[in-house]
Formats: sequence, structure tokens, C-alpha cells
Amino acid sequence: MAKARSRRDTNLRRQLAYIAARMMAEDGIADFAAAKWKAARQAGLEDAKLLPDNQEIEAALREYQGLYQSEDQPAHLRRLREVAVKVMRDFSAFRPALVGSVLSGTAGQHSDVNLQLFTDDAKSLTLFLLNRRYRFDEGSRRVRRGEQAEEVSRFRLEVEGIPVTLTVLDLDHERIVAGRAEAPQRARLAEVEALLAR
Repeated sequence: MAKARSRRDTNLRRQLAYIAARMMAEDGIADFAAAKWKAARQAGLEDAKLLPDNQEIEAALREYQGLYQSEDQPAHLRRLREVAVKVMRDFSAFRPALVGSVLSGTAGQHSDVNLQLFTDDAKSLTLFLLNRRYRFDEGSRRVRRGEQAEEVSRFRLEVEGIPVTLTVLDLDHERIVAGRAEAPQRARLAEVEALLAR
């Protein structure tokens, strides 16, 4: 009986991962947590233990894109990476790193380029944006730092028709995150250029 329940639970997790992946690919939901909870609500599930993890959703998203978006997704991903390289070169003084779906290869039509910038002077970035005549929106977001969450600056702009999000972290955050095994994957300019050269 337990084995049958386990198989049913596994199948349910897989089903939820595919629902979440479809929502991310088609509806533009960018956040894994939001997609999985929306998928759970759609399936009438309330047991959080049965929710798929981010890796399961990402695997389902890759499969979905391979089946239904194989014509357009690779070209769009390349375009996003080209814009990422352009912005990273322009913002080189802020030690940019590419993160998220453009790096992982799962970016779709609704994705933006997500870059982390590192500086102890967020105002210098604002001045840089103004001097370069970028049109941008400024806001903030919460990021984890160890056991705590903190508010950091975030800028949204558009480059060649592609939305770009810049999250500003301090230099200490760069050092701390670089040393943690569970740190989010990120790539510097040379690594993104290498992705494009493939």
C-alpha cells in the first residue's frame, strides 16, 4: 500500500512540475515558487510535501520547451544572451554576473535578462545609468543573506527591446555567496561569451 501511495505521490509531483513548467513557458510566470503553488491550486492540492522542487520544474520546463517551443526558444535564448553580453560589457565596472533562466537555458518569450551587480555604492550605479541616458525604473527586492533577508536595490531597464533586471549587491555579498555550496549559479562575462560561441 505504501509503495502504491509513493508511486502516486511521485506521479502527482511530476504532474505538478509539468503544469508549473507550462505556466512558466506559456504564461510568463518567472518565479518557481509562484508557478508551483499556482499549479497546486489548479490541481486542488494542499499538501506542500508533494510539491515538486525547482530542479523537477526546470527539468519539466526543458522537456516542454523541447517538445513545443523547439522552433523559437533557442533563437530567442541566443538573443537574450547577446543582450546580456552587451549590458555586461557596458556595466563592467560593477562586476556583473548573469543569473536565472537566461543562464540556465530555460528562458522563453516572457523572460528578462537578470544580472547581479556588485558595488558598495548603489548611488554610483544610479549616476552611471543617468549619465548613459538609460531609461529605468528603480525599486527594491528582498534577498537572503545567510539566515536573514535584506532589502537591496533593483533597476529595470530595456535594452534593444529586451527587459533587463539589475539587482545590486554589496561586495561582501559577492564574497559570501561565492563561498557557499548552495549559492545560485552565476556566470561572468567570459563565461556568457563562451555560451554564445557554442
